[in-house]
Amino acid sequence: MNLKITTLIENNNDINNLLFNEHGLSLYIETDGMKILFDTGQSGDFIKNTELLKIDLSKLDYIVLSHGHYDHTGGFRKLVDEDYTSYNLIVGKSFFNNKYKIVEKDNYKYIGNSFDKEYVNQNNIVVKYIKEDIFYITENIMIFSNFKKSNDFEQINKIFQIKQDENYVADNFSDEIVLVVKHEKGLVVIVGCSHVGIINILETIIERTGMSIYGIVGGTHLVEADEQRLKTTMNYFKEKNICILAMSHCTGKYAVEKIRHEFVDEFIYNNTGNIIEML
Repeated sequence: MNLKITTLIENNNDINNLLFNEHGLSLYIETDGMKILFDTGQSGDFIKNTELLKIDLSKLDYIVLSHGHYDHTGGFRKLVDEDYTSYNLIVGKSFFNNKYKIVEKDNYKYIGNSFDKEYVNQNNIVVKYIKEDIFYITENIMIFSNFKKSNDFEQINKIFQIKQDENYVADNFSDEIVLVVKHEKGLVVIVGCSHVGIINILETIIERTGMSIYGIVGGTHLVEADEQRLKTTMNYFKEKNICILAMSHCTGKYAVEKIRHEFVDEFIYNNTGNIIEML
């Protein structure tokens, strides 16, 4: 089964500096007869990049939004407003939580979606809210949620909050979902930000499927990792013999450079415009 992943937008620019880039993530995935858009970046500029990359968004089968932060969902409204509505939308069960970030004591900044349930309904978009542990798009394409905690060092940053009425509570990212493609070589795990911890995510997937991880693509939120967590994470990648480490966005520059140095053959600089193909 062929798998092709094109990074439509990401924090870093493309090699020739011809595409738009921004703090955010959007991936275009072609596999198992499906065309899937995974996240929509921050502004909608990913749409301009699809035109430059000759990608036709009018033939999308699914849009998967990994979690309800603006840098992953901000471009969705622009996509809809440009009359791209022929797909099914997949989001986590608590995707429309009111998400905030503590910028200083008693100062909260809204970092959630630019649209709500009413907007989705008004535009007649078919939406699937993921509540189950595994949802099958096809036999070979799965959505995972409800990740188990398997360690003590992957802690969710308490600066991320949810507003409930007039109160703020720590966000446990129950809305976070992950796309997994079953390939002959193993599982390819496509992540948005991995707020719940990349090892927690991978361990949950391995436990539920009994299969090995071949590759990781996307954001791992190692931007927050201290040296010990980063070292433990890289040792885990080695133990699991993961062959593709195409990390970007919230992985952070320091972690990316450490992983690049440690995994010379496995590392892929997954910047804007990068294409990963597995035959």
